[in-house]
Amino acid sequence: MAILAGKAVVITGAGQGLGRAFATHAAAAGAAVVVNDVDEPLAKQVADLITLRGGKAVVSAGPVQDPEQAEAMVDTCTAAFGRIDGLVNNAGIRYQAELGQDDPGRMRELIEINVLGTLYCTNAAVQTMRRGSIVNLGSVAMVGQPTALAYSASKGAVASITAGAAAELQDKGIRVNAVCPVAWTRMSAADTKAVHSGPPETIAPLVTYLLSDRATKVTGQLIRFANGRLHVMGQTSPKEPVLDSDEWDVESIAEAFDRQLELEDPAWVRWGVGR
Repeated sequence: MAILAGKAVVITGAGQGLGRAFATHAAAAGAAVVVNDVDEPLAKQVADLITLRGGKAVVSAGPVQDPEQAEAMVDTCTAAFGRIDGLVNNAGIRYQAELGQDDPGRMRELIEINVLGTLYCTNAAVQTMRRGSIVNLGSVAMVGQPTALAYSASKGAVASITAGAAAELQDKGIRVNAVCPVAWTRMSAADTKAVHSGPPETIAPLVTYLLSDRATKVTGQLIRFANGRLHVMGQTSPKEPVLDSDEWDVESIAEAFDRQLELEDPAWVRWGVGR
């Protein structure tokens, strides 16, 4: 039996790129799919392709940063397929801009799509989802990428949403994870520092796995999948030693940094995203 047989999932930003790959792969694995995109003709093309191949798909077009549209996606799923078992928060945008030269309007648009879109769709889905899986789209840029500060901030927020939602929804049987992929898409082409990588289809099996019951023990994770390499990313935690004192002043703090606290390279240096 197909690994997603009997499940109904909503995939945002599924008109092209990663979202299209996720939607077609999930459908091939047996899922009924709600294809969302702001570009309705593109969403319809994906839904038509799925049905042509013998799968089930319907379209719910509109922007994820509109909370009414987020609710409409879930309503479309339950109306068409009787349930919602999965959500992939894939919709997102990015751009490059030097700090001090960025446009506030573009900043706001990016945060609304990447962060509020993820929140709105998740909030809508869990009202109806009894058990299931939510997959968010993260990025290693969350550690801070020069000339992409708004995007980095949005992906840091997605990591926090993933951890918080996973903890809150665990008792309800809803798992929440984030995928941090590398694939060559229209969005990666907009990154002036990106290197050519594999097609979006290489990432789809991981998302299908996370949507499936095979991943019932996996929640609250940030999962890196890039160029054939798969690993879980470490979560934020204190770094030893933790110093304790009843009184701290500037001099004692300075001495702690000079002699006792071992500084580590910033995450953006370790991951190479600042290059």
